[in-house]
Amino acid sequence: MSLQRQMRKRLHQILETGNSEDPLSLLVDYCIVTLIILNVLAFSLQTVQSVNQVYGTYFELFNKFSILVFTIEYLCRMWVCVEILPLRHYSPLKARLKFMLYPLSIIDLLAVLPFYLGMFFNLDLRVLRAFRLVRLLKLARYSPALQTLGRVISGERNALFGALIIMLSLLLASSTIMYFLERNTQPDVFSSVPASAWWAVATLTTVGFGDVVPVTAVGKIFGGLMMLFGLGMFALPIGIVATGFTREINRREFVVTWSMVAKVPLFAHLDARSIAQLMSGLQSHIFPAGSIIVHQSEIVDAIYFIASGEVRMDMGKEVLHLSEGDYFGDTTPDDIEYDQRFRATAVSSCNVLVLERHDFNKLLKKSLALREQIKNAARRRQYSE
Repeated sequence: MSLQRQMRKRLHQILETGNSEDPLSLLVDYCIVTLIILNVLAFSLQTVQSVNQVYGTYFELFNKFSILVFTIEYLCRMWVCVEILPLRHYSPLKARLKFMLYPLSIIDLLAVLPFYLGMFFNLDLRVLRAFRLVRLLKLARYSPALQTLGRVISGERNALFGALIIMLSLLLASSTIMYFLERNTQPDVFSSVPASAWWAVATLTTVGFGDVVPVTAVGKIFGGLMMLFGLGMFALPIGIVATGFTREINRREFVVTWSMVAKVPLFAHLDARSIAQLMSGLQSHIFPAGSIIVHQSEIVDAIYFIASGEVRMDMGKEVLHLSEGDYFGDTTPDDIEYDQRFRATAVSSCNVLVLERHDFNKLLKKSLALREQIKNAARRRQYSE
């Protein structure tokens, strides 16, 4: 591998977010996030006339420094984007052109582009300052929650579009009906369907400004019905997004748990149905750093899967350090006598998935092949000692 390729690969690892094992990557992420937040605060303070008169020069210097950092970051991402797995099979030019069309890449470009356009074109400085708010969107690159929200909205776009059609239809229908009900009594307020739409928006969203209200008896009754419809219709997108969030979180937890269970040698040959049954019995437990998960005098009657964190196992003279994806405990059936004592301590805050003995035995009753496999492994373990 050439020196240039090594440098590019290393820079890609540094810029890639979520790499908690790389201190330099974490430092870069924290610095960029801090710089983004400071930019938003500086923009807000600069709109205060008294503050801007005293510190305006410093604000401009800080803005130029931020532009320099964000420009270097953007150019570096453009250079290393060929290391992204979906873009590796493209030519370098085509890969970079595709990378430029990524939503997060467009946000990165908009964060610096107005400044450079202002150097060549006579643009209003107030407009350029307003574009600094785009930098806040750069946080989406460093926030897994915002990335999850983006995936949820993308996945539920058809349902959200359907909800939007329903909302617009209800808005148009209520505006039209109220126009005919109130136009004779209030010709200035309900002069047309578009003019009536203001009342419809304020009513259906349950904001109720009170500047435009029906005065006829029929209009008031219809207005009350629209309030009730608004509670349900405009809450529909919230329900769709909330359901999508739940599905996305469950899907991610399912994938993580599946990979951990399938990693256990005894379960490696299970079919998908058996693994799914085993996963249904898992219980999640959080152990703070320093807490004891299993006492030395305790008889282990469960299997522990480490979802996150690090665990220290003291087994007499032997000490083991287990981390995310590892497991410990006893996978011995009831009819095989085996007594192993150890002490398990959480080195850091741990999320541990626990499979109790009775749930494990239920699985063994349904899978005779697995039961025989575990028996043989338990006997080998006894003889080896």
